[in-house]
Amino acid sequence: MSSSLLYEERSSIDSCHSSHLHFTIMGDETLVYTLDEALSTIGFGKFQGLVLVYAGLGWVAEAMEMMLLSFVGPALETEWGLSSGEESMISTVVFAGMLLGAYSWGLVSDTYGRRKVFLGAAILSSGAGFLSAFSPNYISLVTLRGLLGIGLGSGHVFTSWFLEFVPTPNRGTWMVIFSGFWTVGAIFEASLAWIIIPRLGWRWLLAVSSIPSFCIVIFYGLTPESPRFLCMKGRTTEAHDILENGALLNMKDLPHGILVSDDHITELNEDYASLEDTHLITLIEKKPKNSSMVTIFSSKLIKTTLLLWFLYFGNTFSYYGIILLTSELSSDQSKCSSSTALHLGNNKDASLYIDVFITSLAEVPGLVLSGIIVDRVGRKLSMEIMFIFAFILLLPLVTPQHEILTTASLFGARMFISATFTVACIYAPEVYPTSVRATGVGIATAMGRIGGMVCPVVAVALVNGCHQTAAVIVFEVVIFLSGLSVLFFPFETKGRELTDSVDLLY
Repeated sequence: MSSSLLYEERSSIDSCHSSHLHFTIMGDETLVYTLDEALSTIGFGKFQGLVLVYAGLGWVAEAMEMMLLSFVGPALETEWGLSSGEESMISTVVFAGMLLGAYSWGLVSDTYGRRKVFLGAAILSSGAGFLSAFSPNYISLVTLRGLLGIGLGSGHVFTSWFLEFVPTPNRGTWMVIFSGFWTVGAIFEASLAWIIIPRLGWRWLLAVSSIPSFCIVIFYGLTPESPRFLCMKGRTTEAHDILENGALLNMKDLPHGILVSDDHITELNEDYASLEDTHLITLIEKKPKNSSMVTIFSSKLIKTTLLLWFLYFGNTFSYYGIILLTSELSSDQSKCSSSTALHLGNNKDASLYIDVFITSLAEVPGLVLSGIIVDRVGRKLSMEIMFIFAFILLLPLVTPQHEILTTASLFGARMFISATFTVACIYAPEVYPTSVRATGVGIATAMGRIGGMVCPVVAVALVNGCHQTAAVIVFEVVIFLSGLSVLFFPFETKGRELTDSVDLLY
């Protein structure tokens, strides 16, 4: 059509009000552009780099708090005389808190914004994490670690927030780089434990590990709100200001015209299709939004949602199970077979740090591999390949093996399981629209935390009870079923732009 559309925003809205927007068809040409076009124009530069560092700090904090569970449990078992069940509860209560937090922070994020989650969750995590270092008894420690878990449940919001700043080209590669912060946190925590616990004790490790969460609070004021969230809420002026600052930092210019959301572009296409040769002023009211739960269980998303729940459960169960299995096979508790335990004798304490540190390094090649293939073969095939290799590499531990082969098997299995986890954390926020992204991923993450709650029972209780074969078979079954679930995902998200509404899905 020869005439073009002039977009005029008559009112700004917040999360509790619907918007009324005027669109005018005129002879004069006025351009409009979408958020994806703006992000592609300014590219990935210093602006996204700063966002990456802050979001990565959130993942470093979570990784450190989760990894220390491998060291604090055995230390407390010796100092406080804990049973295997009490030791397992220290890990289980953290996952229980994360289950609650993952769902709750997701709802808050999709309703009030990503930034507000960062402040609330970081205050809770830093406070509970630091105070747990002064726990006088087992009950107070478990209570504080449970509160810490609620704060750590916000980790997926950092993923969604960063994802919403990244241009579509090479998005998978940048998300893998973001996931590298988890690996940095895991390796750093293993190094800290190796240095601190033998010299200063576990309390110092808990206190030092809370520092990244304090840093999130300190630098909170420098973080921008997600422009995609703002556009979805109709606050395009605020989104434009953030994009303008980003363009300035990246030394680029925004496209000419007016920023509009995908929803409004769709409305224009639908409402003006029959008005090609007329000059009218039309009042358009946005369609009422469904609740988050209705949306994620809609006909377009229900299959993906249920499959994601199982994938996150299986991935989390396997990932943390391998970590805890490493610590159990390295401790003197696993005395069932001299060939099975990684180390026994006077050097058992040092062996725990060495073995966990070595297997933590396995995540580095896992990241490199996922970074190479995720934007080449796609998300689904990447996960499938790596689940297969994880299954094969863990298989030898069904029977007791020599120390070197045991360490090598755990190293390889963790490499590929961490890589599948990385790709799953890219795929999930890509497949959900902005309106329910944090809620959808949050609930999937909560399902994963159930897997995290169950895995200490398998990794600690079964191995400690001389049932290594049963424990490994359980892990293998879960890995196999997780890989099978990937085959049934209906969407491949490689190269696709993020959507703001379920109506715009594929």
